[in-house]
Amino acid sequence: MISTRWLEKRRSHWERLDSLLEQSRSNGLKSLTRSELRELGLLYRQAAADLSALREDSSAQNFARSVNLLLARAHNTIYSSQKSSFLDVILFYKDVYPQIFRRNLRPVAIALLLFAAGGVLGMALTLSRPQFMHELLGERMVQSIERREMWTHSIVSIKPFASSRIMTNNLSVSFTTFALGITAGLGTVYMLVLNGVLLGVIGAACWLSGMSLSLWSFVAPHGVLELPAIFIAGGAGLKIAHGLLFPGLHSRRDSLTLAGGEAVRLVVGIIPILIIAGVIEGFLSPSGLSVRWKFTFAASLFCLFVYYLFGSGK
Repeated sequence: MISTRWLEKRRSHWERLDSLLEQSRSNGLKSLTRSELRELGLLYRQAAADLSALREDSSAQNFARSVNLLLARAHNTIYSSQKSSFLDVILFYKDVYPQIFRRNLRPVAIALLLFAAGGVLGMALTLSRPQFMHELLGERMVQSIERREMWTHSIVSIKPFASSRIMTNNLSVSFTTFALGITAGLGTVYMLVLNGVLLGVIGAACWLSGMSLSLWSFVAPHGVLELPAIFIAGGAGLKIAHGLLFPGLHSRRDSLTLAGGEAVRLVVGIIPILIIAGVIEGFLSPSGLSVRWKFTFAASLFCLFVYYLFGSGK
């Protein structure tokens, strides 16, 4: 069991590390002298060793959480000044990002549930009150569905332009969902539920018109990437909200800074995912490929994506 004397002795080192980090945050890393930089590195390694000891003692878990957050700040400060090479970017997506995703699986799962709740609500409103789909989707789109015509036929004739516009739109929606986490999560929740309602209404409207197979064969090839990317962006927004609302032992500013650093890395990882989804949505999803092959492609892509997130970077 860790003694009070040991904690008091180590506390001075943690406070010194916190002081150097605060100086670096306020005036930049270059404001530290060479000796202070060496001291920063030494204190960082000592704090890492202290954390290992604290985690072994169940009665010191509050200290362990505090030192863990301190180490996260130190890590961001020390390594933020290093220039990233192309190899670093490859390694980030190959090994680091899946670890970040798994570490934040809980807020991503909550985002998924919020989206699903919106989808169920949208379907229920449409089936109980068909006028609702006219109000949400607009007469033009509803009339197209009632004629059993997919509204995506225009994409086929302008594939490169449509793909670019789709990517831009998907990135915009995802980053807005993430950024609205600063509203204590209210904006993020709104975006997730609203997009869920929209998909639910479209799904119900197509089902009523006997177009379910046409709709889901269009959505599936790109949706297996696009929808999880939106859930991840929502999880990142909820991560920011958690840091803002529940600072724990840290000041609200420090808690938000730490949560924001993790959330940014989480949402940066979805950029290539959305780019790939945009290309698929612009070229393959509206194509004349058979329904069977579209679903086969979607299932294969989804399995690869799940393996990447849960099987890589261990």
